[in-house]
Amino acid sequence: MRVAGVSIPKEKKINVALTYIYGIGRTTADNILTVAKVDPDTRVKDLSQDQEDTIRTIIEKQHKTEGDLRREITSNIKRLKDIKAYRGVRHAKRLPVRGQRTKRNTRTIRGNKRGMATSGKKPAAQKT
Repeated sequence: MRVAGVSIPKEKKINVALTYIYGIGRTTADNILTVAKVDPDTRVKDLSQDQEDTIRTIIEKQHKTEGDLRREITSNIKRLKDIKAYRGVRHAKRLPVRGQRTKRNTRTIRGNKRGMATSGKKPAAQKT
């Protein structure tokens, strides 16, 4: 089954499989299945064609997903950078944006640079 340009795994339950689409999490997936009147424990391979079409139309009409959502998020960040808002400056400097401390524990945004520190290490063995 393909929804919003994404192939959904056939062996998983439909409420988990929908989370493979960018912009749909567990809560949104459960809401979509409630509107479509589909049991969340149903496997993707067991869905009827009508159920697949219903889910597909609900996602396409009511939810922004994949490329459109990525484009909107990118444009929002670009707008913050252009107006030189605090959050935009943080994005530009590749630092945490939402108030986290930066003395430690910012490895996700700054990258793992812990292997770069060389002070206190033994010198490499001499080549003979």
